[in-house]
Amino acid sequence: MGLQDILSISGKGGLFKLVGTMKNGVIVESLLDGKKTPAHAHNRISALNDISIYGEDNEKPLAEIMKAIVLKYNAESITYKKWSGVELKTNFMEIFPDYDAERVYVSDIKKIYQWTNLLLDKKIINLEWANAVDEVASSEASAEEAK
Repeated sequence: MGLQDILSISGKGGLFKLVGTMKNGVIVESLLDGKKTPAHAHNRISALNDISIYGEDNEKPLAEIMKAIVLKYNAESITYKKWSGVELKTNFMEIFPDYDAERVYVSDIKKIYQWTNLLLDKKIINLEWANAVDEVASSEASAEEAK
């Protein structure tokens, strides 16, 4: 399972796994409690694979940010909850040095760490996944250069 099957739904906490589709939306399963629920077309639904984080020059895919976090912390949970806003920003800057501090808020950084911890806990991402992100990125780059 990749990040394309993991969804964020505005107004609902946590992350969700895509289970199925229906006429006017999708059926999702909460990664927090395992409950299945419908998510309708009017909800703002985003696959984690489609989310990018603002950088000074260009955006960086969330998958690459999560990969850097997984590698930095050796696939261990991050104990970010006691960190101050300054500590969160400083730590995030080590992961993504040219992130746009004007448009990426402390709450965004907390959510990235929260989601990463949840995905690590559910064994959806790990060190093998982080290494595979490199392989996918390099094969996509090679395909672009071939054009």
